[in-house]
Amino acid sequence: MWGGRFAEGPSAIMREINASIPFDKALWRQDIAASKVHVAMLGSCGIVSADDVKQIDQGLDAVAAEYEANGVPEDWDLEDIHMTTESRLSELIGPVAGRLHTARSRNDQVATDFRLWTREAMDQMDAGLAALQRALVTRAGEHADSIMPGFTHLQTAQPVTLGHHLMAYYEMIRRDRSRFQDARRRMNESPLGSAALAGTGFPIDREMTAQAMDFDRPTANSLDAVSDRDFALDYLQAAAQCSLHLSRLAEEFIIWASQPFGFVRMPDTLSTGSSIMPQKKNPDAAELVRGHAGRIIGCATALMVTMKGLPLAYSKDMQDDKPPVFEAASLLGLSVAAMTGMVADATFRTEKMRKAAELGYATATDLADWLVREADIPFREAHHITGAAVKLAESKGAALEELSMAELKAIDERIDERVYNALSVEASVAARCSLGGTAPDQVRHQVGLARQALEMDQ
Repeated sequence: MWGGRFAEGPSAIMREINASIPFDKALWRQDIAASKVHVAMLGSCGIVSADDVKQIDQGLDAVAAEYEANGVPEDWDLEDIHMTTESRLSELIGPVAGRLHTARSRNDQVATDFRLWTREAMDQMDAGLAALQRALVTRAGEHADSIMPGFTHLQTAQPVTLGHHLMAYYEMIRRDRSRFQDARRRMNESPLGSAALAGTGFPIDREMTAQAMDFDRPTANSLDAVSDRDFALDYLQAAAQCSLHLSRLAEEFIIWASQPFGFVRMPDTLSTGSSIMPQKKNPDAAELVRGHAGRIIGCATALMVTMKGLPLAYSKDMQDDKPPVFEAASLLGLSVAAMTGMVADATFRTEKMRKAAELGYATATDLADWLVREADIPFREAHHITGAAVKLAESKGAALEELSMAELKAIDERIDERVYNALSVEASVAARCSLGGTAPDQVRHQVGLARQALEMDQ
């Protein structure tokens, strides 16, 4: 390829460091599709004859069929997927293949191919996350009344429902989907026709190629178009944020599945055993999801560092843009699938959850709220009274509702028999009926809205 300019070929080291075909062969479908669109436009604009367009188009179909059947060959002398395809096209149809590269550069070619690949990855991720949401909503609906302890600092705080807990992750995933959707809208511009960096002198029709590839419009600046990788960074940043949410959910399952908690029985299909301890059932899928988050965040960091100091326009550093995106997409897809299966197939041990909710004086806030509401006591004073009640119950090894009325009145005379109606875990969750609260009716309301948003009942 470089024979016209260089007297000697590249060294073995240069050949190896320069070749990207081992990873960018993943773009072959996008490369073929964009090339077919490009040559069709060249024909429409009278830049390439109709006969040549037909030969090139049929030749590209033949190359695609070979790739589909046998994979993409890795000839490092051809460097990348673009030259690999063009070389094979030349072998099949002869010199006319050289007309395909009229009015384009590998700079706008790879920018277009990579955008197409990333856009498809965003669509696939949105579909995967929607499936996870459906699993969360389904299980939340099943457990709108199932009581469990809610935690702060991993200490029992207040009773909540399992449905409410699961719907919290629905909300996180809803935001994740919005980030991918926003990124997709932002990146949906076609770089094709920007050529190397300055555009082209050929009378091309960039609107035609943009429309043919379902882009909203062509990019407005050729320098920016070939050197921009914001779309890849947007994908990675959305993926990193999503991986954090998946990691948190995975950690919940890991804790819940441990013997001290025993809140959940993990599906056999997403667990492993021990090579030496036959009793073990390890939550390895959840642990790997937790681990994958670190790698995905690393991918985002890697590309940000690569891009941070590059002057306009294209630099070879940008050849390293694809591996982190490919890796993150693969890891995130696996993580989403694993967590979807885990949510859908786990067995929640609601009796153990309810018993745990009764521990740790989870209804203490309800006692304080009762004092404010029924005895007209300022909350700070009610907080102090409740603290004294908890201290007494703790010294007796009893629950708050097990304290006698005499014991409660000894703490504060304004407490009466009605207080017992507020101290059960059922009363506690039912009282949290504010919008977005944990009351079963509120959970069912939110589940209904989510089912409607996900079109689950259609």
